[in-house]
Amino acid sequence: MSHQRRPKRKAAIAAGGVAALGAAALLLPHAHASQDPRGTDQASAVTGTAKTLKAADASGLATRVRQILGDAFAGSYYDDGRRQLVVNVVAGSDGDVVRAQQAGAVVRRVDHGTAELRAAARTLKAEATIPGTSWAVDPRTDKVVVTADSTVTGARWDRLRTTVRGLGPGMATLKKSSGTFKTYLSGGDAIFSQVQGGGVRCSLGFNVTAADGSPAFLTAGHCGVAAEKWSDSQTGRPLATVDQATFPGQGDFSLVKYDDAGTQAPSEVAVGGGRTVRINQAADATVGQTVFRMGSTTGLHDGQVTGLDATVNFQSETDPNGVDTVTGLIQTDVCAEPGDSGGSLFTQDGSALGLTSGGSGDCTSGGETFFQPVTTALQATGATLGGGGGGGGGDGNGGAGAGAGAGDGAAAGAGDEAGAGGDQIGGGAEPSDPTGSDPSGSDPSGSDPSGSDPSAAHPGGSDPTGDQSGAGMADDGSSPVTDTR
Repeated sequence: MSHQRRPKRKAAIAAGGVAALGAAALLLPHAHASQDPRGTDQASAVTGTAKTLKAADASGLATRVRQILGDAFAGSYYDDGRRQLVVNVVAGSDGDVVRAQQAGAVVRRVDHGTAELRAAARTLKAEATIPGTSWAVDPRTDKVVVTADSTVTGARWDRLRTTVRGLGPGMATLKKSSGTFKTYLSGGDAIFSQVQGGGVRCSLGFNVTAADGSPAFLTAGHCGVAAEKWSDSQTGRPLATVDQATFPGQGDFSLVKYDDAGTQAPSEVAVGGGRTVRINQAADATVGQTVFRMGSTTGLHDGQVTGLDATVNFQSETDPNGVDTVTGLIQTDVCAEPGDSGGSLFTQDGSALGLTSGGSGDCTSGGETFFQPVTTALQATGATLGGGGGGGGGDGNGGAGAGAGAGDGAAAGAGDEAGAGGDQIGGGAEPSDPTGSDPSGSDPSGSDPSGSDPSAAHPGGSDPTGDQSGAGMADDGSSPVTDTR
């Protein structure tokens, strides 16, 4: 499709959100203590000479250890408190375990291996693809975590509970969420489109260079399905056109090309107050990693990655009796609201991780939010990270496949059917500063490998750790389930 060339735009829609956060009080990460909920005694952890490392380096170590352990590898996660990579092991020779320790990981003996957890996820897909449900392997508990939102009641609830129990004792945890799973499309910087019946609003994720060298950006797939033409203002003329869109199915991402091939599209995320975070590369998320999300409705928030290869079953917006199933997502306890769809998930060091897809809750009560991995979107679209066109500001070195995927669903035991779970209530906190300019938030000196100051007091008296107990009940498959509908 050809487009009339217009004068070069000085700046494209800047990635991130438009809401400048008052002052620079930014959100404390939700947890600094050890993320191993079972404790080293119950988990039979073998610490050896574990390395202290940044979350960004955990995925590379996980890949090396997975190669060492082979079939004995049963997932991994980043312990944000100890700043170590914890690797789950089933069976395996003592020699392999020693070599994994020598590589720098904490090695933990667990009960469930990759094949067993994958089989549980396949059973859930076959028997419990119900709107308002999700599931994922949690490598920290060595279980599949299944979540049902507030719409799952009556016969659907009974069916889900029966399926979870049928997985066997200790295989899964069933939790209730007080919210409703939904995509965060609203009727970044904000991007707007006019469609029949009104307008829609989403958030830009990351500027990229399309395979043909033209400037483009990534946003949520359900945004690209909802509208073809996008603008940077509610009443402005369109400046970008959807080139590819995937939703539902194996992802939730769109590649949207700028209509002006000379558009300068900077590789950065605007985080409010005139500040930006330079995006240098694409990377895979790691369970336990501290992350930041920017969106045009709620601005900047942070939290932790709680699951990978998430499967989410959204109620279909076009078929009242249908379900829109999306696989391969990142699950976090970061909040989001309508209009945040497509917005950036990233790290303090400038790694692009994901695009906001959907979830439950809001930024008052908290909730869980799912993200499309950026590396998968880049690989599928053929785009590379960074601006295109008139010198756009991106170096393009963060293309598909960057990052090694520590704790990925296959490694964690869920494969491409694993999903997210767990009702993580931690809303109301204010984000720590990914730019490092806030002395009460992140450590700008770089001396703190986690990028955050665990001694900082939390403003406003709210609990930055959030409620990790779930909303109402948790069933591990071995004890009676309490129906909290």
